[in-house]
Amino acid sequence: MSLEPLSVQAGQWIDSKSPEVRTHRSVMHEMAKKRVVLLGEQHDRHDIHRWQVNVSASLLALRDELAVGFEMFPRRIQPVLDEWVAGKLEAEQFLEKAEWGKVWGFDADLYWPLFHFCREFNVKMLALNCRRDLVTRVGKEGWEAIAEEDRDGLTPARPASLAHREHLLRLTNGGPPIMQGKPADAPEFDRFVRAQQTWDRAFACNIATYLEEKPEALVVGIIGRGHMEYGFGTPDQLDDLGIGEVGVLLTEHVGETFEKVSQSDIADAVFGLQG
Repeated sequence: MSLEPLSVQAGQWIDSKSPEVRTHRSVMHEMAKKRVVLLGEQHDRHDIHRWQVNVSASLLALRDELAVGFEMFPRRIQPVLDEWVAGKLEAEQFLEKAEWGKVWGFDADLYWPLFHFCREFNVKMLALNCRRDLVTRVGKEGWEAIAEEDRDGLTPARPASLAHREHLLRLTNGGPPIMQGKPADAPEFDRFVRAQQTWDRAFACNIATYLEEKPEALVVGIIGRGHMEYGFGTPDQLDDLGIGEVGVLLTEHVGETFEKVSQSDIADAVFGLQG
């Protein structure tokens, strides 16, 4: 993993592997050839969600069948998403039936542009998450302690590599207090890693299930960026499930602490947003 910083300008795509400036057209045409395109987010940024809509619309123009999967919704909410796209629910009804205040802690206004995009263009919305109590239990007890009927349709996650664990340790500023000063492969970090991987596997399993039903579709994933950077997390779990051709797109904010892409290979391409 290179530590060479990459400059990014507002309104510009950077190929983080080169680094070269890319046109929007070239990035979209490349991504339209994928089976899955993951659009990483910081959950509380309106501008990132607008970017997600714009990228999704660009991909819809290039592919006959598109689905948008959301980290925000557990699998059991899928019938509500179908009702919303079909025009059977008003906005407040949708939030109430989807249990928004329970399943996701962020303002719904951040996500309305995405929800309306799917409804207006009849784009399938996919619930990608699992039950929260499953994440907690796997973290505490391990996967093997979970009865098959309680696994919410998930299969066991591919174990995290040391590089992935090191990345998670950086993301969490050294991990929980019990981890302070310890390396990423310390057993004290296992609980956190298992929980994180349960989310990664849930997103991957639910995407893979849809692609089994609709093999010609392109699935766009609306997921936190920590679940996809450097190909760790969800891309790795998709690979374990036999889903190749996965693209990862991220943003960086010009004029903030995110002004530099600190390491290359973080994604297929990075888009600069005004800070």
